[in-house]
Amino acid sequence: MTSAPADPMIGQTLDGRYAIRSRIARGGMAMVYLANDLRLERRVAVKVMHEHLAEDENFTRRFEQEARSAARLSHPNLVNVFDQGHDAGRTYLVMEYLPSITLRDLLKQQQHLTAEQAIEIGEAVLSGLAAAHRAGIVHRDLKPENVLLADDGRIKLGDFGLARAVSANTTTGQALLGTIAYLSPELVTRGIADARSDLYAFGIMLYEMLTGSQPFTGEQPMQIAYQHAHSEVPLPSLTSSEATPELDELVRWTTQRDPELRPLDAGDALGYLSPLRHGLAPNASTRVLPELNGELPTPSTTVLDEAQRHALAADAPAAGSAADTAEQPPPATPLELAAVTAQTRSRRGRIMAAVLALLVVLAGGLGWWFGQGPGSQVSVPDVAGAEMAAAEALLDQRTLSFEVFECSSVEVPAGLAARTEPEAGTRLDRGSGVRLCRSTGPEMLPVPTIAGLPLPDAEAVVVDAGFSVGEIDRRFGEETSEIVLAALDAEGEPLGETYPEQAPVDLVVSAGPLPDVVGLSELAATSELDASGLTVEAARSRLAFHGEVERGHVIALLTQEGPVRPGDAVGLDVSAGALPDVGGLDESEAAELLADAELSVDPELRQEAHHDEIPEGRVIAVLPGADPVRPGDTVGLQVSLGPELFEVPGVADLPLREAIAAIESAGFTARTNPIFTGSLLDAAVATGTDPAAGTRVRAGTEIYITGSLFG
Repeated sequence: MTSAPADPMIGQTLDGRYAIRSRIARGGMAMVYLANDLRLERRVAVKVMHEHLAEDENFTRRFEQEARSAARLSHPNLVNVFDQGHDAGRTYLVMEYLPSITLRDLLKQQQHLTAEQAIEIGEAVLSGLAAAHRAGIVHRDLKPENVLLADDGRIKLGDFGLARAVSANTTTGQALLGTIAYLSPELVTRGIADARSDLYAFGIMLYEMLTGSQPFTGEQPMQIAYQHAHSEVPLPSLTSSEATPELDELVRWTTQRDPELRPLDAGDALGYLSPLRHGLAPNASTRVLPELNGELPTPSTTVLDEAQRHALAADAPAAGSAADTAEQPPPATPLELAAVTAQTRSRRGRIMAAVLALLVVLAGGLGWWFGQGPGSQVSVPDVAGAEMAAAEALLDQRTLSFEVFECSSVEVPAGLAARTEPEAGTRLDRGSGVRLCRSTGPEMLPVPTIAGLPLPDAEAVVVDAGFSVGEIDRRFGEETSEIVLAALDAEGEPLGETYPEQAPVDLVVSAGPLPDVVGLSELAATSELDASGLTVEAARSRLAFHGEVERGHVIALLTQEGPVRPGDAVGLDVSAGALPDVGGLDESEAAELLADAELSVDPELRQEAHHDEIPEGRVIAVLPGADPVRPGDTVGLQVSLGPELFEVPGVADLPLREAIAAIESAGFTARTNPIFTGSLLDAAVATGTDPAAGTRVRAGTEIYITGSLFG
């Protein structure tokens, strides 16, 4: 059994910034990796295009163009795009990393979803799509694999712009099966797409969420494509008890083969779906849906088909009735001919009357619908995240007047449209007034004192001040455990006087002092460090000679540079005992003793020094080549020159007192005849010394001074 080859990308760093750590997923277009952003110190997802695509200049250019468009999108239901680049022959995209599963994973686990789950996920997907459609971006590759269900409950749509970029390349066979199940008829037949193509894919995905299967299947891609182009999507309620009439209607509306019969964009469909989540009836809107084969249509405006319109134009019954298609015998007599003629005129009159009555009813109904009924109202569009000009155009398009005001927003960047008053989805009469908010970004709030508080108190203060608690970074220090040392922003800098509302505040928290293990045995020190959350690694531990710490006991704790955190690996400096005592040995004996302790003698480090007790040529001490000295190090020897000798000064003819002072200042001990005391020391004259002047003797030697009172 052979192991899979290692991924060459793992361990590489793209553009000196994104360190690839592990592979998350593999797709037909790219590999997705978990990476560390070394500059901002955060985890990101990096999508690296396959080499055969990266070599295509047209693809690379379109990919970069679309990536820039996607990076401009900002919405809670869209995966953020941070960066894109090209390094080492690889084209890559840097995105927000979300610990999550995909909608496809959830469908595999549950087979199908409940109506509540489908509505919640559908609403999030349509919200994200609506933001993209307002920005003029079409997804083109909407499918369960691109819907991310984060561990924290967020639902996000990813892979914007990639389908448009890859459309320059031809994909066939099994690789196409994963996406073709969601392709709209116009994409299959004409290769064109707009926002309504995304809604077709959404309708297919909603059908799959409710039923657990796709409406069209086949062994070959062309079989599936043919069904998309020529067949109606069945109602999910035919195979799923979870599908309500309202969800049937949404699937039917969004999967019309004619894009003109679908919602205009995701915002239009969202206005229908959102009320369902709160148990309300969907917002009515004018749409024309053809009748399903053999199925009763839901109440809606219906357009007469071509045959019916031709039949009316010809003043004839609808084609296909048994009474009119059966061959009639010719009238036998003038009387019969007259009877047949009268019968025909009567039938024609009844048909014309029925048609006129129908037209009157239709006209009255349309007049009521658009004059006083639901057709006279429009839905307030969802403008969150749109450029102000685009938001204003949406309101104009729906004949709503508006006034602009400013408001803070946590989710929408400054300068973009944040919301409307009344909220999106509200039905209003045409011409009604709407307030349109221009985001000023998050509100800047004052920062309270956080450092020095116990962690639970600090977290409460952060939340009460209008911020969110970010990452907790525990570090060993001199402070008491669980005390907050610092509050930092997302860039790792200390907070200023104000900070954006709901922005995360990272807290640096004391883990208490490092354990004091100096003097403990290696085993006891390891146990104590382990209890504090630190791991002792043998590779980090070392032996060192120490004159005061017992062999096998700890001299010091070895840590990495910078803060030490619980979970870090540390090492121990362990005593190898004292350096060998080589004092008084000759140099060869000393070298042998040091070799037994795994130390080598370097002649270059040899020094000589006088020593009062150790004879000349014998070793005084070991000279360390490093501090501390470890087994395997090189040392030098300090060798004795014997005691240091000094010359006895000449003091003859000096007054005896001055002679004594001269001998003592030279480092010797002076002695003279005891009779010379008091004033006699000044009267007497030195006549010589013993040892004699010029003799070299050790410092401190007693020098006897002879003297005379007669000079």
